[in-house]
Parts: sequence; structure tokens; C-alpha cells
Amino acid sequence: MWTSLHARLHQTLKDRLLLPQKSKILIAVSGGQDSLCLLKLMIDLRAKWGWTIAIGHCDHGWASDLSIADHVEELANNWEIPCYLKVAKGMKETEAAAREWRYQSLVEIGEENGFTEIVTGHTLSDRAETLLYNLIRGAGSNGLGALTWKRPLTNTINLVRPLLKVTRSETLEFCQQLALPIWEDAVNANLDYARNRIRQQLLPYLQENFNPNVETTLSQTSDVLKAESDYLETEANKIFKIALNDNNRLNREVLKAAPLALQRRVIRQFLLKIMVTKPNFEQIEATVKLIDAPRRSRTSSFPGQIILEVEENEIVPKQLLI
Repeated sequence: MWTSLHARLHQTLKDRLLLPQKSKILIAVSGGQDSLCLLKLMIDLRAKWGWTIAIGHCDHGWASDLSIADHVEELANNWEIPCYLKVAKGMKETEAAAREWRYQSLVEIGEENGFTEIVTGHTLSDRAETLLYNLIRGAGSNGLGALTWKRPLTNTINLVRPLLKVTRSETLEFCQQLALPIWEDAVNANLDYARNRIRQQLLPYLQENFNPNVETTLSQTSDVLKAESDYLETEANKIFKIALNDNNRLNREVLKAAPLALQRRVIRQFLLKIMVTKPNFEQIEATVKLIDAPRRSRTSSFPGQIILEVEENEIVPKQLLI
């Protein structure tokens, strides 16, 4: 059965050049409505694109995951598609740990079996949720423009999200229309997870009280921020290469000529190079102040017992003696 969603995805793939002809594609399938919708669409479109496709499923090993893997494997058998399964052992029940492990597992499957593309069922709704989630956590435009259409995971494998113009309500309607067997994951109802509260409480509130099309609006905002962030990051990198010398010292005179937005990005790139953890807003701002500070000015210590000090026209990283 060919639906309007089939046509839309086919056109999106052509317009955005997301998945090349004859690609070898691993489809991440959780069993929920979004991944099930994606799987059926990919199955129906593969003849037009000459793809080789398979399913990748990640079992967290949690009590709430019981029987999901069996359900996904049954889907694979019914549709005669290869299925690769990864099972976690003793993983903490946290969003961050689960997400990191899933991507790592999918990459392992991809590398072991020659897949060049990993596709996930992230939707326009997920993109809106991610923007809100990162905004609440204090992310900059890099984080607010996250959940992109395509990005490299390794030198040979890309992550692709083909459904970023499709809402979660549309994936549900598609699954119901084609009578696809959705697996209702109990984890998605757990309001201990911030993303679930955003999905089930915050977004419905915003839709009802502020903007019924808020998901689309937020997704468009994310798109704009991503393009602008990419441009600024490229420009900042040009300045960074000029300002940084061979001893990891940063030339203040080069930075003084740059606008604040670029100064912050250059400083962030600098701190990423010298620190053991990602810099936060306060650390970036403390370093930005050194651009125009008097000689011998310094920051408080950063992780790894690093301080930054002004020497002549340079910002110099130093290791504190313990």
C-alpha cells in the first residue's frame, strides 16, 4: 500500500540526498511506532533505491525491556529481513547511558557487517523535544540545533534521520492505517525521565495554551540555529588556527578583533583542546574576560588543575602543582 507518507519520504530522500542508491542500511528498530513506521517505509521504498536493509535492535537488559527483542525478531522473520541484536549487561537505567550505548552498539553492528548508513526513526516531534530539553539544560546554539538530518558516526558510517519532517501523530496514524504491531514500551510512560515529561506534559501544554503548531515551529527554529551555528563554528575555527601557537598559547590580539560571538566559540575550541571535560558557560566566560584583562590575570582552576594566565599578549594554560 502506497501512502502519502511514502511519497513524502521518497521526495525528502531525493531533495536532501540522505541515502544514496544501493546503500547498505541498518535500520534501528525499537518496536515503537516511530521505528516501526520507518521500517515499513524503508521496506516499501528499497526497490526504488536498490538498498540492502537490515534491522538493528538494542536490548538494554532492563525489566521493562522484557520480550521486546522477541517482538522485533518476529517482525524481521515475518518481513524476511536480517536482524542483528545487541544486549547490554548491567547498564544503569538513565537516558544518557542508554543513548550512548545504543549508538555504540549500532556502530559495532555496522562495522561488523559492512553497513554504511544507520537510520533512526527520530521525528519532527523528537526534534522539538530535543530543543526544549537542551534549552532547559542551558545549551548554546550548537545544542539547540542538534538532531540533524545526517552526520558521520565513523569514517565509513553515517547516521541518518529521514523522518524529521514527520510528526509523532503521523507515525501513529500510519501504523494504525497499515495495522502494524506497535510495541508499547513502559519506559516511555515513566515521568522520572525529563524527555517523557517534556513529551507528555510540556509540549501538550504549549500546544493548548500557546501554539497548536509548536512542534513544527520548534523544529524549524532548530534547523535555522543549526545552519547559523555551523557557519559561526567555521569562522571561529579560522580565527582559532591563526590565534593558537605551537605551545597551546592563544594570541589575544587576534581575538580582540573578533566579535563576542566568535570569541566565545574560539575560546570553547581552545578549552576543548586543553581540558579533560567539555567546558561550561562559566569557564568560557571566565576565559573570554582574559582577552582584555591586565597582565598576570588568571582564571580559577579548571578540571585537571588547569588555570589560564595572561602573559604579555597571550593566554597561557598552566598546570597547578598539588
